[in-house]
Amino acid sequence: MSLPAVLLLCLSSLSPLPPGDAPSDPDVPRDLVAPSDQDTSPAQDAPLDQDTPLEQDAARYSALTRSGITLHYAPGDSLRAERVLNQLMNAPGLPGLPPGFPATANVYLAASEADFLEFAGGQVPEWGAGVAIPSAGTIVLPMYADDRTRGWSEERVLRHEWAHLGLHGYLRGLRVPRWFSEGYAEWASGGWNAAEGWRLRIAMAGGRTPPLDSLALQWPADRASAEVAYMLSATAVEYLVAASGERGLALFLSRWREGNSFEAALRRTFGVTSGQLEGDWSRYVRRRYGWLLVMSQSLVFWAFLGTLLAVMVVVRRRRGRWRMARLRATELPNDPAFWLDPSREQQDLGNHGKEANQPPGVP
Repeated sequence: MSLPAVLLLCLSSLSPLPPGDAPSDPDVPRDLVAPSDQDTSPAQDAPLDQDTPLEQDAARYSALTRSGITLHYAPGDSLRAERVLNQLMNAPGLPGLPPGFPATANVYLAASEADFLEFAGGQVPEWGAGVAIPSAGTIVLPMYADDRTRGWSEERVLRHEWAHLGLHGYLRGLRVPRWFSEGYAEWASGGWNAAEGWRLRIAMAGGRTPPLDSLALQWPADRASAEVAYMLSATAVEYLVAASGERGLALFLSRWREGNSFEAALRRTFGVTSGQLEGDWSRYVRRRYGWLLVMSQSLVFWAFLGTLLAVMVVVRRRRGRWRMARLRATELPNDPAFWLDPSREQQDLGNHGKEANQPPGVP
């Protein structure tokens, strides 16, 4: 989804809602957003005297609780659960948020795809490496080998989901634009690497980014488009931080929380409207991640340049050897000397010896 599309959505839907009615969509890094809170509670219509599927699955898991964080893990994953819990407890505070957010969390370490989908409360795209459900204070991570976990750091995904819980918990159920939620989590977890900006520029040049005036409100479903959407969101938050530092971000979030208005906090903190932010951000992306960055940091470019130089060196050396061999084939030999007659040389040496043995004056 493009930044302006979500910004337009925010303008029409940022009026504060009662805490009980405020929607709080689950979020995921390379992740899924459940359609509604109801989708994350598959047991709500089950009979009270019957265990729900989620309860049955959770009953097979052990629990480890410390400092408000509860880890649910399958038999055999106790060491992994201990490691994850230590990572959360020792993690630095989330940027822009005061200490103590999130205050509590339930983390499910799913041992199978079926458990992962069950705990997540719905279908998760094949590129979803984790799920966060802020309204329930829940994180679901896959602990099994699968395509969805290949290529992503467990620490990075955990930090991303943790940032979702912290941000939504601090804003107390306010409606958070999807681009800001994902962009903040991506930036706060270190998932956004500015050196990968060339990929964003190539995507923009190739028309694979949502148009800036797009009103599509659905997050991309395929992996490639979703990766571009995450990059766009991360650069938007990066731009806000670059303009005012983390102190400015903290002030913006504080004013958003106090005034219940994203637009008012944006104007008061950064002095721009959503429309102005869209234009400034667009120019920032094109300037910072332009073609110069593509040419200077593109692995493909440097690989091509290195291969070209290697080929030129090999061709030059072969040509040099061919020319040297040609010269050697046509040059005159040094031994024996072609300008001397061996028999005449011996005769001259003999006469020279006789002349040396005669007394002076003798002809």
